[in-house]
Amino acid sequence: MTIRKATKKDIPAIIALLHQVDMVHHVIRPDLFKPNTTKYNEQQLEVLFEDDSKPVFVFDDGNVLGHAFCVITEVKDDKLLQDIKTLYIDDICVDEKARGKHVATALYEHVRDYAKAIGCNNITLNVWEGNDPALSFYSKMGMKVQKTTMETIL
Repeated sequence: MTIRKATKKDIPAIIALLHQVDMVHHVIRPDLFKPNTTKYNEQQLEVLFEDDSKPVFVFDDGNVLGHAFCVITEVKDDKLLQDIKTLYIDDICVDEKARGKHVATALYEHVRDYAKAIGCNNITLNVWEGNDPALSFYSKMGMKVQKTTMETIL
């Protein structure tokens, strides 16, 4: 088992995982998420893999069983906000056939250690209301609510 940065050869497996992510979100919020699509295509992933501010990690045991898409942001010399470097987890996905095998925990811990190593102050992410397994997992990882986004559907 290895967790490493994603490469071009991982794209087919990552696309398959992105389809799974999309369907989780589509089931929860079909008013927002279209079915049977992905957030990125192959060409966009190739470009993304070259961007050091947006690292993508994969859990590889001979097959890619999970991924973590990250975005590093930094606030400096803002009038209101403190200087802070943040690693935002845009997406963690574990292949549905590998769930319950601690793949997500390994990915999260790798991302946490990476964030510490590059001097981040915190890790943030969003969880869609209704995605109770994700909310439970991130709470077990020690994450706390930072802010709440609310809506009124008209």
